Amino acid sequence: MTTLIRYRDDAPQQALESSTDGAVIIERLAALGVGFERWSTSRSPLPAAASADAILAAYAAEIARLREQGGYTTADVVRLTPDHPEREALRGKFIEEHTHSEDEVRFFVEGGGAFYLHIGDSVYQLLCERGDLLRVPANARHWFDMGPRPRFTAIRLFTDPAGWVGHFTGDGLSARFPRYGEPYAGA
Repeated sequence: MTTLIRYRDDAPQQALESSTDGAVIIERLAALGVGFERWSTSRSPLPAAASADAILAAYAAEIARLREQGGYTTADVVRLTPDHPEREALRGKFIEEHTHSEDEVRFFVEGGGAFYLHIGDSVYQLLCERGDLLRVPANARHWFDMGPRPRFTAIRLFTDPAGWVGHFTGDGLSARFPRYGEPYAGA
């Protein structure tokens, strides 16, 4: 279930608030400058092995709207499964706090993961699932955790055709917060 949890950035062991209410999540994130939408996934289900082209075609109207709104020039599909040979390295790449010089836009076609947004003195953990669209604004400090056994397919949109380019903060904050799909062990 899509869930937004807020922590103080110096107290990852205690959630300050939590909500699964879609309207509340949209409102809280909008107040932070973060876009969040729920897209209908009721259309004919895509086969589990649907190609990237088939996925992009299925969501062509939504992608076109986002391209027009945000000036995004490139869309692609990323898929990770528990047996992906590079899952640990990929998790390690995204799980460190970073920023981008452009928006980070993700729509979960299937599966899920957790985005963590470090804004002011708070960290907001957004547990995303199928149908969730998140737009993290350029230069916002954040990280993404796909869990130890990732299972998701997501559409990504970019303004820079080069795609994902992270600028890491190096402060180690992300290591102190609960990991997606793992019990909190504290750090």
